[in-house]
Amino acid sequence: MAEAKAEQWKKTACILCGSNCGVLVQLGGRDGREIIRVRGDKEHPSSKGYTCNKALQLNYYQSARGRLTTPLRRREDGSFEEIDWDTAIAEIAQRLMAIRDEHGGDGILYYGGGGQGNHLGGGYSPALRRALRSRYRGNALAQEKTGLSWVFDRMVGGFYHGDFEHCQTALLVGKNPWQSNGFPRARVTLRQMAKDPNRKLIVIDPRVTETAELADIHLRVRPGRDAWLLSAILGQLVQQDLIDHDWLGAHAQGQDAVIQALREIAVADYAAFAGIAMAQIEDVAQILGQTDSLSVLEDLGIEMAPNSTVNSYHCVLLFLLTGNFGKAGAVNLPSQLVNLFTPDKISPERDERGYETGYKTTPVTQSRIISGLVPCNIIPDEILTDHPDRFRAMLIESANPVHSLADAKRMREALAALDLVVVIDIAMTETAKLADYVLPASSQYEKPEMTFFNFEFPENCAHLRGPLMAPLPGTLSEPEIHARLLEAIDPFDDEVLADLRHAASEGLDAYTEAFAAASRANPKISQYGAYVLYRTLGPSLPRGMAEAAAIWGIAQMFAVSQGASLARAGFEGAPAEAGNKLFAALLKAQSGLIFSIDEPEDSFRRNRLPGGVVNLHLPEMLDKVKELANYDAAETSAEFPLVLAAGERRSYTANTIVRDPAWAKSNNALTLSINPEDAANLGINDGGGAMLTTARDSVKVVVEVDKRMLPGTISLPNGFGLSYPDAGGREVVTGISPNELTAAEDRDDFTYTPWHKFVRARLEAIGKR
Repeated sequence: MAEAKAEQWKKTACILCGSNCGVLVQLGGRDGREIIRVRGDKEHPSSKGYTCNKALQLNYYQSARGRLTTPLRRREDGSFEEIDWDTAIAEIAQRLMAIRDEHGGDGILYYGGGGQGNHLGGGYSPALRRALRSRYRGNALAQEKTGLSWVFDRMVGGFYHGDFEHCQTALLVGKNPWQSNGFPRARVTLRQMAKDPNRKLIVIDPRVTETAELADIHLRVRPGRDAWLLSAILGQLVQQDLIDHDWLGAHAQGQDAVIQALREIAVADYAAFAGIAMAQIEDVAQILGQTDSLSVLEDLGIEMAPNSTVNSYHCVLLFLLTGNFGKAGAVNLPSQLVNLFTPDKISPERDERGYETGYKTTPVTQSRIISGLVPCNIIPDEILTDHPDRFRAMLIESANPVHSLADAKRMREALAALDLVVVIDIAMTETAKLADYVLPASSQYEKPEMTFFNFEFPENCAHLRGPLMAPLPGTLSEPEIHARLLEAIDPFDDEVLADLRHAASEGLDAYTEAFAAASRANPKISQYGAYVLYRTLGPSLPRGMAEAAAIWGIAQMFAVSQGASLARAGFEGAPAEAGNKLFAALLKAQSGLIFSIDEPEDSFRRNRLPGGVVNLHLPEMLDKVKELANYDAAETSAEFPLVLAAGERRSYTANTIVRDPAWAKSNNALTLSINPEDAANLGINDGGGAMLTTARDSVKVVVEVDKRMLPGTISLPNGFGLSYPDAGGREVVTGISPNELTAAEDRDDFTYTPWHKFVRARLEAIGKR
């Protein structure tokens, strides 16, 4: 094919992971709606032309079979019938109001709001939830990051991130950026680090991942024993006096109790228990204690494993004890357009142990709510009960909890027990099949979209993407769906909206003044802010960009709170003026833009803790560190002698929005990996079949013998086990859905995050059971 002319390429972003690399795409095929070519966008200020192989497969998302094009309503026999939008909106609104009026709005749980490429639609849900008086919400972060969130809120006063482009030393814990990114241009940055003799890359992972192959030091920790390894490193730092006392004295509190506890750790014993040679512990401690700058990144390998919250506590201690916070190349608090982790209101109440009391809990099980999120593993327990305060309805947006949450069978039972389930999605997902109503959304390339994974430091990038094409007929954007539901529940005075629409037609400055005045005069304006912006500012925006209206409010709030960083990026003036400049620039910048430039001292200013000092002493976590001396680790058994990692990122796996299995260009995407020694002992050959069994279920798998696997461990890829229509329209399931094998009760005892990376299992050659 001849090289496409420049004007034939459209700018957008990849939506398959949180890095959201800028890409150029060429459209063609059926009605010009297929993405036929993809390449990196060199003008994108963060990814700079970089993209991994996964972005090349974006058309498998955009042009997938089975797109929903009309609202669906469940019949009494369980089948679905097509209905029009007006009927769907009216009926759903009436049923939601009936539940609210009889049981209270707390009986309605909102779940989802976006994935790794689409956060804009979910930003319009709070107005609807306020009309319903629905306080409880959840999303996938509550099965991954709430332990980390609880820790960083109380230690550094906000979400932190490392500067991996400039750090001298990088420590990656349970993270394989080669496949899952986590910072811009991950593969380029990893290669640069590996080639530079003055930089060090340290990886903690049981498997010899692609990232581990580049590492200077790879710590192949035994599954479930990360806490002992991390404690051993911390103990070595303290006992060899490799910590930064001067930095701690100037910037920290609570370190004395922590240092004393770490002095008592039996470092060599902990290392042996974790399966790590003492010499490696010594080497790592020397590097961390002497490096000029350290960046730390943890991920699901330890966050979906035993001791997940105390693992996160250890990771923060590593960079605080060595003084690697609030300085160039180290860990900092980035500016954020939207805080995806709602800050906890830390209760001043304490019990006799110093533990927090008075925190928010779920209505039935009284489980801890962190970052405003109901724990995912607890959701079925909040439904499958006769408790009067149980959840009665779920509104599920751009999420598939039946497939993505632990114990899929129990999740299906929970949804079946609800009085109402409404799903907003582009396809008939595993969750949508259980809904009472399914509302078809436009795809992420058919409307304005944006993500709020703006975590970089010192320069932070944002990318407001315009639609590549018109919405598929019959679909609506999520903002429009939320607006219509809100209008059916709590209609707005159109005269007020008309005045604001007129002001918007006169420009952003006039609109800013009018919106401020209207908000002061009418509290409902602020209560339903995103909706008001959508219906008043939205129509005046460039064609197809109405859904971007909520970004104006975000830009205004950012200008108030982060004016200095905004000014360094070129958006100067009083807050209202700077906010309008930022919003206008976002609308115009097709490749995204740098919206914030930070200085290291900004991290201390952003720290929400009293005095801006960091805090090392969390009694709940320090007691758990001390309890490690009992060596009470999660163990396998004679019945289940292997540890299954249920959901591993591979070259052709990403998130589950790509439902077409044809996108997986290698058999590796669908196979179970096992160490050669284990395979030989079980009599299983490479490419052979086997029966995989956990406490929840048994499934047939195809085995791939892989020497990179640690003996005693096996792994399945994430993102498969999804139904997808074949050419004749018949639904076919390809691969294994990992959560058919996981158990909700296998979870962290503090934040309830699941042990997806530590599922006890056995494997048997077929015919040898």
